[in-house]
Order: sequence, then C-alpha cells, then structure tokens
Amino acid sequence: MPSPAGLGPLDPDRDCALCPRLVDFREDWRRREPSWFNAPVPSFVGDAPRLLVVGLAPGVRGANRTGRPFTGDYAGDLLYETLSDYGFSKGTFRADPHDGLRLTGALITNAVRCVPPENKPLPAEIHACRPFLVATLAAHPTLTDVLALGRVAHETFLRTVGEKLTAHPFAHGAIHGLANGLRLHDSYHCSRYNTNTGRLTREMFRSVFDGIAGAMRV
Repeated sequence: MPSPAGLGPLDPDRDCALCPRLVDFREDWRRREPSWFNAPVPSFVGDAPRLLVVGLAPGVRGANRTGRPFTGDYAGDLLYETLSDYGFSKGTFRADPHDGLRLTGALITNAVRCVPPENKPLPAEIHACRPFLVATLAAHPTLTDVLALGRVAHETFLRTVGEKLTAHPFAHGAIHGLANGLRLHDSYHCSRYNTNTGRLTREMFRSVFDGIAGAMRV
C-alpha cells in the first residue's frame, strides 16, 4: 500500500541507514547468516485492520531471521495462537512466513523495525523509526484499537499520537481512551522470559484480548 499523501513510506527500505548502530548490527548478521532476512521487518497487514499490535523490535532469531513480525520465536507462538482464537487470523501458524497464515482485521508492527543488540533499542533509534508508525496509522483509518506489548511499545505509541505519558500510565490489562478516538490496550510483552517467570501467563494474555473483543463490540 502506498503511503498517505505528505507522509513517507510505511516501512523502511532494506538498507535503511537511519540508525548507524543498528546498521552495523544488521551487517554483522548478514555476514554471519547470509540466508536470513537481516533487514528492517515490514508490518504484517490484514484486510481492513481494526486492531494494531505494536511490539518492541524484531528478535535476532525470530523476525530478523524470517522477515515477518513475531515469527520464529516463542513470543510469536503465544501471540498468533491468541490472534487465531479471537478471530484475527486464518490458517495455521507454523513460525514460517510461507505458512499461508492471513491476518483478518489486524495489523502487526514494531516500534523499531530493525533488530537491536540485546533486544534493546536506544531512544534515538525509537525516535528515528517513529515516522513509519505515523505513516502506518494514517494509511489504515479502519483501526479502532491498539495493543501495546510492553511499556516501551506503550510509551512509543503515546508519543506517536501526541498523548502525555502521565495521563496514560502503563499497566497490564489497562485500556486507555485516546483523543484521536483509538483505544490503547496494555499487555506485558509475550516474551519467553515473561512467561517463564510467570509475569505473563496465557490466561493473563487472553484476558487482555477479552478486553479488546469487548471494546470492539461496544
């Protein structure tokens, strides 16, 4: 899909040079694993999306390897299982971008499109990637709800739409009504670390989707 008039592209190009540290990391992985995707990961978009899922950044052996958000690591297993159960995808998720899975009424992206060292993007890198999120929002006027996976995604989205962080503190399961009419839903990130430590259980994650489903019915 072309970007809206007056805005830049929805996704960075393969050799995006905005963040020198991320470029160096990307080039290192291209040398180490030349068969991997090793590029900014584009959004995964379904038809007429109502739900936008915002993560932090691609994982080294997940989306950085496969080229599709949350594909190839544990976080994707839980996310795509839940999306399917709540009617946001069709097909069978096999952690392979060629599995034929389709999103239905959903869009998945990351605050930072390139894989960062230790999965920790710097504030300047988050800021540099923000125009892609702005363009993505503008290109999909059907969106009504946003799921932020973790505090960084939550705060990044609020800054993107010009909301004050103090007015919308992050809390798992919280729902924030925003001035632009969108509803922002918070969840702890569905990472293996969070699920292994019990910070996020499958039931807790599904409760957030219960809130999304309920809000969409209103």
